[in-house]
Amino acid sequence: MKFFKKCAMVAAMGAALASSGAFADDVIKLKMGFVDPATSSYAMGGQKFADELAKLTDGKIQVQVLAGGTLGGEREMYEGAQMGTVDVITVVNTVLSQFIPEMSILDELFLFDTPEQAHAVADGEFGKLVAEKAAAQGVHIIGWLESGFRDTFSKNPIKEMKDFNGNKIRTMENKMQIAAFNSLGAIATPMPAPEQYTALQQGTIDGCENAVGNMLINRYYEVIKNVTFTHHQFTYILVGVSDRAWNKIPDELKPKVYEAMKTAVAWQRNNLKEINDNAVVELKKNNVNFYEIDRDALKDTVVPALSKVRANVPQEWVDALKRDIASVK
Repeated sequence: MKFFKKCAMVAAMGAALASSGAFADDVIKLKMGFVDPATSSYAMGGQKFADELAKLTDGKIQVQVLAGGTLGGEREMYEGAQMGTVDVITVVNTVLSQFIPEMSILDELFLFDTPEQAHAVADGEFGKLVAEKAAAQGVHIIGWLESGFRDTFSKNPIKEMKDFNGNKIRTMENKMQIAAFNSLGAIATPMPAPEQYTALQQGTIDGCENAVGNMLINRYYEVIKNVTFTHHQFTYILVGVSDRAWNKIPDELKPKVYEAMKTAVAWQRNNLKEINDNAVVELKKNNVNFYEIDRDALKDTVVPALSKVRANVPQEWVDALKRDIASVK
């Protein structure tokens, strides 16, 4: 009889331990996708998030970072999150605006003068509006990583606005970018990013645009030698969690997810600055020239030209954006 009582006690203890999460099976394992390589600032920011979250939850939530498009392209990942087949996704704002059209206002050029203004938008009222829209689509936005300001790379030096004339500049397949570069006198030439190096090498294009760190990573300096700090556009990479994955996380641990991402975002912003600063140093060693330009003159030309392609964004979103920008002293 005592034997059976002991067995019952052991069984009860086992059940209690299992329900309290004492077994490894209770660990929540999530996969996080990036289209960029593991060496990119964004993917490293994702790893920082994974490490922080594991630490804050005592290993109860483990995130595996899968870079290089393992989980698909950005649009595929977002759709996968909506269907519950992808856990944690990263998506550039230009792609996310296909699902949340109000976000297209972020595609406008010369919207921000400083990174702090861009951060205020991500962290402020505008960011909350985006989060509400995404949540209604089954995706929980937990943070905004970034690619930062985009500059212009060219074969011919661009020191002032007239120097854009006749230069074929590769752009994204983006109405705002195309209209903007055409208004400057350049010939906007949309093409997929992987084709840029060969196009520069063969003279199909005379230049392209991106964050300066990308010129070093993609070795464009081998075929073009000029960078102009146009700072014409700011690019975000938003991080979202699918409903299915979010519902796996106990309510008491959800604040830890936001806390871990907040730490990762701050780290990635600093890391990106270091990467871009280092890129300038390394590019100068490779005989790349750097030029400042009158951004106000560019802005005065570009902004009116965008009126023809500007999306019809609700006033609520426009006002939120303006207030966030104005909040930066």
